[in-house]
Amino acid sequence: MADQKKKKLTPTQQTYQALAKRHEPPRPLVRNFSLAFLIGGFICVIGQLLQEMFIHFFHFTKETAGNPTVAVLIFLSVVVTAFGGYDKIAQWAGAGTAVPVTGFANSIASAAIEHKSEGLVLGVGGNMFKLAGSVIVFGVFAAFVIGLIKTLIQMGG
Repeated sequence: MADQKKKKLTPTQQTYQALAKRHEPPRPLVRNFSLAFLIGGFICVIGQLLQEMFIHFFHFTKETAGNPTVAVLIFLSVVVTAFGGYDKIAQWAGAGTAVPVTGFANSIASAAIEHKSEGLVLGVGGNMFKLAGSVIVFGVFAAFVIGLIKTLIQMGG
């Protein structure tokens, strides 16, 4: 496929591509992997500490402490996003900030903040679900399929 794209380029464009590739700085992969692992792990440690706090101080069970923990992580992520901190952390830490709960909350809050000048309903309300809509639909559909498979297995055996 890369060869097909090169065939469409003029010789001058191909020469420029080769020159640009030679002068491109090497990517610090070990640093990027390490930061992503550490920051993603740190976010997970915060979640675990919150869960332990709900269990020990508010007398939740392990089964019920997950919901308020996720709610607090989402709230913290949205607050950090609103003040512009999540983007700065993401620029430095890379994929480590894409931990599912906080990363998803950041993406929804970012879309909402970006379009607030268009109004609350059409701007914030309409645009914050552009990304979330497809993820939610996929999640609901996947849960339905898994539930259907589980039901069929239980009926059969």
